[in-house]
Amino acid sequence: MTEVRTALQQGEEMQRQLIAKAVDDDEFRALLLADPKAAIRNEYGLDLPDSINLHVHESDINDLHIALPVNPNVELDEQRLEAIAAGLSCCL
Repeated sequence: MTEVRTALQQGEEMQRQLIAKAVDDDEFRALLLADPKAAIRNEYGLDLPDSINLHVHESDINDLHIALPVNPNVELDEQRLEAIAAGLSCCL
């Protein structure tokens, strides 16, 4: 389970970095909203597989979004474990 936690932390760090860059860089923000996979590819050199769905949207104080982490009681398939290990997802 330590591997999963480490990957989750990496995913959360990537998310923090993406948000920070989007706050400071309007062009990057627009790309992240329009084509998040392209933005991540440009920023990190990572090509997310087609099987990974990535949703980026703007929210305001009236919206609350909760992303639940992986259920520790559910066995993950190989594809999901690889995505987590690569830091491609914090919450599959």
